Amino acid sequence: MRVLLVEDDDRVAGALIPALTRRGLAIARLATGAGVLDRVHEVDVILLDLGLPDIDGVTLCRQIRAVSDVAIIVVSARGEVDDRIQGLRAGADDYLVKPYDVEELLARVEAVRRRRGEHVAEPVVIRVGDVSVDLSRHEVLVGGKAVALSRKEFQVLALVANARGAVCSREQVLTEVWGHRGPAESRSLDVHVATLRTKLGRPALIETVRGVGYRLGGQVARS
Repeated sequence: MRVLLVEDDDRVAGALIPALTRRGLAIARLATGAGVLDRVHEVDVILLDLGLPDIDGVTLCRQIRAVSDVAIIVVSARGEVDDRIQGLRAGADDYLVKPYDVEELLARVEAVRRRRGEHVAEPVVIRVGDVSVDLSRHEVLVGGKAVALSRKEFQVLALVANARGAVCSREQVLTEVWGHRGPAESRSLDVHVATLRTKLGRPALIETVRGVGYRLGGQVARS
């Protein structure tokens, strides 16, 4: 996994980089915000400190999100609720307050990538009729034409598609995509499924299994 650490504190970086490297991550580090936007397409995850010397981290987070869907985890000493809300609203996938345990950081990195459907190790394309779901490229084609989906819409579709006809429980989808299973997330899931059916123009593609969850309708092919 390729990680970009954006951290101006040499002591923090000096301790973190070897710890993450020992755990199999490939780490690049920048001490300022300069150059980050040029590197976003080269990495899988960005660990972003907010107290940078040349730009506010929240502003940089918004700039990253404007040009890339790369996973962003804010790692900051700013621990107030307002700071966390601001970071998440700026586009961060998660927020971890310093000081933290390295194992917790790793767990959060893995959880973010899992929720985003990035655990797929090799190119996988799932086809049902004229609908093609490319799990690696996050691309959906219907009748050969690309359909634009939001991140969560694609994640929901990818989970259901990758089950290849088996039922995905609501609990699984909520945990994988939203990270929580509360009433608000449950309502949001219903909205996302309805929107998917409309955007794809194939209402029968995602079947509702009452009281359980969802499954892919039709004959599934995978390559």
